Amino acid sequence: MKCSRFFITTIALVIICVSFMFAQDWPQYLGPDRNSISPQKGILRTWPENGPEVLWTVEVGKGYGGPAVKDGKVYILDRDDEVGDNLRCFDLSSGKELWNFQYDSPGSVMFSGSRSVPALDGNYVYSCGHNGDLYCVDINTHKPVWNVNVWTDFGGQPGRGQDGFRQGRSEASFPIWAITQCPLVYGNLVIVLSQAPDAGAVAYNKLTGEIVWKTANLGSESYASPAVVKIDGKDHIVMVISSTNPIGNRDLPQTLGHVVGIEPQTGKVLWDYDKWHCHISVPSAVDAGNNRVLVVGGYELGAVMLKVEKKADGSYGTTELFRTEEFGDQTKPPILHNGYFYAQFGTNNTRDGLTCMSMDGEIMWKTKREPDFNKGSMILADGLILATDGKRTLYLIEPDPSGFKPLASSELLAEAGTNSEGIAARIGGSTQNWAPIALADGKLLIRDQSRMFCVKVAK
Repeated sequence: MKCSRFFITTIALVIICVSFMFAQDWPQYLGPDRNSISPQKGILRTWPENGPEVLWTVEVGKGYGGPAVKDGKVYILDRDDEVGDNLRCFDLSSGKELWNFQYDSPGSVMFSGSRSVPALDGNYVYSCGHNGDLYCVDINTHKPVWNVNVWTDFGGQPGRGQDGFRQGRSEASFPIWAITQCPLVYGNLVIVLSQAPDAGAVAYNKLTGEIVWKTANLGSESYASPAVVKIDGKDHIVMVISSTNPIGNRDLPQTLGHVVGIEPQTGKVLWDYDKWHCHISVPSAVDAGNNRVLVVGGYELGAVMLKVEKKADGSYGTTELFRTEEFGDQTKPPILHNGYFYAQFGTNNTRDGLTCMSMDGEIMWKTKREPDFNKGSMILADGLILATDGKRTLYLIEPDPSGFKPLASSELLAEAGTNSEGIAARIGGSTQNWAPIALADGKLLIRDQSRMFCVKVAK
């Protein structure tokens, strides 16, 4: 009897430990809940003088695509513009490359290289490449199960190289900055945004690749990936659509952008806010709680807070609670912590740095250029923020609405390569370390324009 109890207790402890380990995964863009928050505990509050320990380093190609982590393995969609996309798998502990799956998909745009973050679910990894190639790959056989193209399948023209700013573009023209979708696995669906002429949001059966539903085109192009927001306790898939980009699109009607709520199971458009100003939308929407949705952009166009409400007839409507040009982020959604938002509001013309905003739109503080934060990545874990500044430095920050409180910093990315060709360097600077970071099992994964690092940040 005692042995039986001991055995049961041991099994229970193993299950708890395994469950905790899996809870430390970073299986998709922005983490387990797609909100840049990790369940990781034991984050180191101080670093050695020479910075946190770098456990391993591997070479990667140019780009802005970040890693995802599941069950001790790291997945990243790498790219060589002359060849195509390369889905690579590494061991989290050692950095050893375990396998890769490469396919032909040549072509380039300004700010060349990779774009997205894979999503992991069960035995499959889903990735969407630079040219719109959406693949489901079996992580055991390393072979594709199905693949589609989210752009050309719906009337989009194939990419033709760095011609994004040429006149004579149409709604079918390949997006100026390529396809940037980070797939959302929702139930039995894989959801992405197409924005080709014949489709807006598209949901595929995650096992077969068959189209389950698609919306009509939702407006102009967009680089924002799907978000999930709770409205009256129910999930809405929220898509952020850009206003017309006046650069290179003067032949097209100049229209405002949209923030659209979609029923996940059917693809029915439930609500549509049609006054969004940002012409290059990259950050996903943020669930601000209590039926509120925060949408941010860069390019000095700020943020808007929406309230989504169900009407007496069962339909939904939106109310604009506030709009501000003092808070935003060009490349990622803000982090929400204890009722305050934190974002890097560095744009092409403004350097507001790390910025804190209250739930009602009051700006609490900005770092400006001291220090500068510009298009970097951030994760909240154990009550602390781990942030890259978009250039060379990794920061450890205590989030506090009373002021900027850095605990440690290290120039881990000081020797990074740069994506410095032509106008890309003039617009983006000589160092463009903008890729999303990932945190799993106490290890922070960061990449620059030539390498991916694994850094010990927890006990």
